[in-house]
Amino acid sequence: MQFGRYYEEFEVGAVYKHWPGKTVTEYDDHLFCLITMNHHPLHLDAHYAEETTDFGKNVVVGNYIYSLLLGMSVPDVSGKAIANLEIESLRHVAPTFHGDTIYGETTVLDKTESKSKDDRGVVHVETIGYKQDGTVVCIFRRKVMVPKRSYGEARGGEQPGRPEPVRKQ
Repeated sequence: MQFGRYYEEFEVGAVYKHWPGKTVTEYDDHLFCLITMNHHPLHLDAHYAEETTDFGKNVVVGNYIYSLLLGMSVPDVSGKAIANLEIESLRHVAPTFHGDTIYGETTVLDKTESKSKDDRGVVHVETIGYKQDGTVVCIFRRKVMVPKRSYGEARGGEQPGRPEPVRKQ
C-alpha cells in the first residue's frame, strides 16, 4: 500500500480521490470541540441551535471538518512529506451536520523543485471536502515539501525506521 508520494510522482492536474469517506457523529463533533476548548453553543447545545439559529440544529465545528480532510489526504498527498509549509487559504462554504458523510479530493496545482536542496520539492495542492449529496463544504490550499525518491532511498526506502523482528531460537 502506498503511503504518500515522492516529488517525481506528482503531476500537475492530477486529482486524488480520498477513500473512504467519514460519517460525522455528534460524538466526533463534541469530542473535538471539548478537546480544543471550543464551547460555542452552536456546536454543543441542541436547544440553543434549534431556538436561536438559522440552521435549527447543531453545526459541526469547521476546524474538525478541515482536520478530517487533511487527515484523509495524508495517504495520497503528504504521507512522505518533510514538512507542511503553508495553509494558503481555508474556506468553509457550507455547513456540515451530525450524520453527514464527508468525502474529499485533492488536485495538484503546481510543483517546484527546491533551489537549495536537490533531494526535495514543494507541491501546491487544493483539497475540497463535500457531503454525501455532493455539496462542497470546505476548500483549502496548501504547500507541502516532499522528498524526491533519492531522499527516501537514502533513509530506508518505503518504510523508513521500520525494525526487523528478532526471532528467538
